[in-house]
Amino acid sequence: MQSDYPLWWQNAVFYQIYPRSFSDNNGDGVGDLAGVIDKLGYLELLGIDAIWLSPVMKSPMADHGYDVSDPRDVDPLFGGLEALDLLIAEAHGRGIKITMDLVPNHTSDQHAWFVEALSAEPGSPARERYIFRDGKGENGDEPPNNWPSVFGGPAWTRTTGPDGEPGQWYLHLFAPEQPDLNWDNPEVFADLERTLRFWLDRGVDGFRIDVAHGMAKPDGLPDMDHEAFGLLTNDDDDPRFNNDGVHDIHRLIRGVLDDYPDAMTVGEIWVKDNTRFAEYVRPDELHLGFNFRLAKVGFDSEEIREAIEHSLEAVATVSGTPTWTLSNHDVEREVTRYADDTDPRAGLDRARAMILVELALPGAAFIYNGAELGLPNAELPDEALQDPVWERSGHTERGRDGCRIPLPWEGETPPFAFSSNTKTWLPIPPEWSNLTVESQLEDLESTLSLYRLAIELRKTRPEFAGESIEWYGAPPGCLAFRRSLGKLVCALNAGPDPIGLPPGELLLSSSPLVDGKLPPNAAAWLV
Repeated sequence: MQSDYPLWWQNAVFYQIYPRSFSDNNGDGVGDLAGVIDKLGYLELLGIDAIWLSPVMKSPMADHGYDVSDPRDVDPLFGGLEALDLLIAEAHGRGIKITMDLVPNHTSDQHAWFVEALSAEPGSPARERYIFRDGKGENGDEPPNNWPSVFGGPAWTRTTGPDGEPGQWYLHLFAPEQPDLNWDNPEVFADLERTLRFWLDRGVDGFRIDVAHGMAKPDGLPDMDHEAFGLLTNDDDDPRFNNDGVHDIHRLIRGVLDDYPDAMTVGEIWVKDNTRFAEYVRPDELHLGFNFRLAKVGFDSEEIREAIEHSLEAVATVSGTPTWTLSNHDVEREVTRYADDTDPRAGLDRARAMILVELALPGAAFIYNGAELGLPNAELPDEALQDPVWERSGHTERGRDGCRIPLPWEGETPPFAFSSNTKTWLPIPPEWSNLTVESQLEDLESTLSLYRLAIELRKTRPEFAGESIEWYGAPPGCLAFRRSLGKLVCALNAGPDPIGLPPGELLLSSSPLVDGKLPPNAAAWLV
């Protein structure tokens, strides 16, 4: 750990595990916590500092765990509470922290609160925990406003009363199985505080907060401009998100976390404006905020530089710590995102280059499971798709399943030792036989070996010190920067021709040099 980042999470390499897809220990075709425990040696070898677990709380799985029916229990699908307790103990024994997803914007429609609310009268305390409204129109047949769901279709579903008559409507910014909580009700935070302390007291080291720019809703729930927003997206002017009241909620959460000085929070914040983003990582709010700029730009040196500059500026005004990520369970994998039809290797080469860019930057780095293997998105047949977006969009949006495929561990054919069951929850492409952990582990040129070495160097070399960077002049289509204190230099060639490197000793390159020059679609570290 560098002295300029005294807290563990400020300079950590986090590894996101999508539990359904990491490793299946019990043979049901779905990954579980025993599978994670089984692979802790692999994660230790990779060199990561912390695991971020996507949701493992009790859930009917309408949105694969982001619909929580009991926030203080672990779903039997993943092995129950005992499995998580064991994982925490085993990971801590290897020096690996455990952070987990927290879903405060909504619950499952099978949560005890919502079940009670459906059978309660309009205006009752049970309904006040959620956002119920009378409909518009003569018989209340129209939704209370025109908000669409992020997953497609309207953001409102009408209830049916005990007498069979249509009743009020409830708000769900995501699937109908995910009713939004009413954060104006103090009961809601009181319950979240119980949840936070429940997990922190069990040894959890922090939380990734889902939809951290959500929760607070605008007064009067005004209509919105439909034309401005698509599925799975929102903008800074979207009334469904980023309302000022959300910051009071984060201050309450921080007040709890301050009782656990080593714990941290990182928020999922889809906010573009730097000033408004910075508000989330003020000293009394979130410890970290996901900035997704690098995960959204193409392989273009100007776009990449602009994304880095914006990400640094977004936290500088509040002395926050920057975060970096190239992909996650909601974003197309970088190998696919960077692909070029004219060059079959371009996607992988560029992904390898970009991990060197990410790990050279100051702050916290997040790696999505499988990125270290160079996995692309998978093209799935229609009948295999499970993301609720597929159904909610009327089969017009394929959703996020392509980046959630189970990991290939060893062997020549699916399921590649991910499971003993050939029927995995999403099918694994047979052409991934050359991407398995087994095939890459001893190959010094593999993407896995590149990740291992890069993470080790980042941890052990003094050149990776400094909270800021300085830009070098670079040829067109290229960029180069230097860490302010340690003076590590990172150069990226996103142009068409090999380029000469800045002065210094070559520490690592994502592709072999060509006559001493950095080839296209490659990055290098120099000291």
